[in-house]
Amino acid sequence: MAAAGSSSAGSGTFALNVVISATGLYHPPERITNAELVASFNAYVERFNRQNAAAIASGTLEALQPSSVEFIEKASGIKNRYAYEKRHSLDIDYMVPRIPERPNEALSVQAEFAANAGRQALARAQRDPADVDAIICSAAMLQRPYPAIGIEVQQELGTSGFAYDMAVACSSATFAIQNAYDLVAAGHARSVLVINPEISTGHLNFTDRETHFIFGDAAVAVLVERADIAPKASWTILKTKLVTKFSSNIRNNFGFLNRSDPSGVGKPDKLITQQGRKVFREVVPMVSEMILQEMAELGLKPSDMRRLWLHQANSNMNRLIAEKVLGHEASEDESPTVLGEFGNTAGAGSIIAFHRHCEDLKAGDKGLICSFGAGYSIGAVFVQKNP
Repeated sequence: MAAAGSSSAGSGTFALNVVISATGLYHPPERITNAELVASFNAYVERFNRQNAAAIASGTLEALQPSSVEFIEKASGIKNRYAYEKRHSLDIDYMVPRIPERPNEALSVQAEFAANAGRQALARAQRDPADVDAIICSAAMLQRPYPAIGIEVQQELGTSGFAYDMAVACSSATFAIQNAYDLVAAGHARSVLVINPEISTGHLNFTDRETHFIFGDAAVAVLVERADIAPKASWTILKTKLVTKFSSNIRNNFGFLNRSDPSGVGKPDKLITQQGRKVFREVVPMVSEMILQEMAELGLKPSDMRRLWLHQANSNMNRLIAEKVLGHEASEDESPTVLGEFGNTAGAGSIIAFHRHCEDLKAGDKGLICSFGAGYSIGAVFVQKNP
């Protein structure tokens, strides 16, 4: 792999405190259980093997292997996921969500997801949209190259200033939070809305045993603001850290240049592919070491960390990372998961965990929002609950 690159927002007390004022969460109403997913996948496998029995018998084609609820839950901890469109995703004649294109005059699907989460965050902070100076729309996969989804959301919500898109796979939200922090700390904005709309089932291969169960759909929003204008019940951002290191172990080759080589159109690599075991072995120590290094710079001991809101990709990864950071096996209270309900929602996962599991913390409690994903990319946001 190539040399690592990193970025950090520094540490300690800042002249201008920057806080997380509020968060928002939206998910579509339809849910797919593991049992439903396995029934669909196994029906597809049975038909594939039957239709290709001769080739399989001759050894020129490998038979597909069925899946099981037990395999999925043991491998990932995932039990359910929300999905924008369920019926066609489970229909073995399609195995892909059907999401009709909308006319240019209508709000796009991804902007709709983002706006729903954004409205909730603004309402929770009692913030008028006109007082928001910028929107950063950051997602693992964006619906289109341009115009920016963020600008479309800006128009939908009625915010001021500017907006732009960015994408850093499953670290999209934490990377965008640092961008928002930098804008506020530098005085370029007072209030920045970070939105992370993930329609991940759209780039999921429902015919691949190793990945078909991973993703769900959801959108989150995080309002990052100057402390002097924020609600009292906010979270001071103590430090941020971003690290990237090139790897193709998680990859999606879909893009506008695909049309330039028709032989590759529709191939499996135009959806997500991953080498899960390699990712596990390489990412767990990278994330753990980075967190511990940043804690040392902040002068924090493991006992100072009240809660870890980790990327929601795999319960086994989170268990090992939390154990390395805290020095003991973490309880659900110390490192909560939302995998059972949401599955992996790409960049939204750690923010969903924060959104769902932060209200009970007390003033002065410290925690960490941390993501990790394709790239490789790692984003860490250390926070402290305000009075």
